[in-house]
Amino acid sequence: MSSPNDRRPSGLLEREQSVLLVIDVQERYLPHLAEGARLVEAVRRLIAGAKLVGVPILLTEQYPQGLGHTADVVRAELGDGVTAIEKRSMSCLGEPAFRRALDASGRRQVVVAGIEAHACVNQTVHELLAHGALVHVAVDAIDARFARDREVALARVERAGAIATTVESVLLEWVRTADSPEFQSIRGLIRDPLPEG
Repeated sequence: MSSPNDRRPSGLLEREQSVLLVIDVQERYLPHLAEGARLVEAVRRLIAGAKLVGVPILLTEQYPQGLGHTADVVRAELGDGVTAIEKRSMSCLGEPAFRRALDASGRRQVVVAGIEAHACVNQTVHELLAHGALVHVAVDAIDARFARDREVALARVERAGAIATTVESVLLEWVRTADSPEFQSIRGLIRDPLPEG
């Protein structure tokens, strides 16, 4: 009989081991995305759920001097407790401040959302995997300008070892049971479908 420490990870998220990473959801990108409305609402729901269950949130902005800051809807959901980490590299791990923040969290499971799928998300996921993280990519909270770029990027990161998931799956794994005190609030977040487009 194996001890608990010998068991392989189940593949499910644990709120005590998770961190939510929101990559570059900046206002100037949104009009150019294939499904910007869906992306913003999906990210908003992930942030709201993470706050409900106490999962820390890491937020990045790619070259905000040129590309602007985090979209207003996302920033409003985040509130004042999360400061964006500015970066110039496509991979978040290319920014030392991000790497320090991730390591300081002490968490191994990283739920990834944001843009663009084939650029900053793709490179970050590959480097997170190399860094030893267990990466869960919320496929309905990822986007790009062109659908093909998104499709290919998601296929690549899954082949590399990331776990494809959805916003609803993430939120339900964080609560696990209808007896959880946060369940009804989470249920309210996932009751309606994500918008199209």
